[in-house]
Amino acid sequence: MEKNYLQLNQITAYTKAFHLSNFVWEVTSNWDNFGKYTIGQQFVDAVDSISANIAEGFGRYHKKDKTKFYYYALDRLRNA
Repeated sequence: MEKNYLQLNQITAYTKAFHLSNFVWEVTSNWDNFGKYTIGQQFVDAVDSISANIAEGFGRYHKKDKTKFYYYALDRLRNA
């Protein structure tokens, strides 16, 4: 009997956040140096942390740990 476990890339929120971070990276890499190193770097860091926190929460065992990282991801999404 084979068990099918949920994989991280099957979570829609993670895949959308991952594609968003790649899109933001492509857009900000074309900015001039001033925009890239002031706003662009902060924007990329904020958007990258959304998918990173979803992945971190996915890897946790306890529900409270998972929920904590999912709230972190939601907060970064609101502030990005």
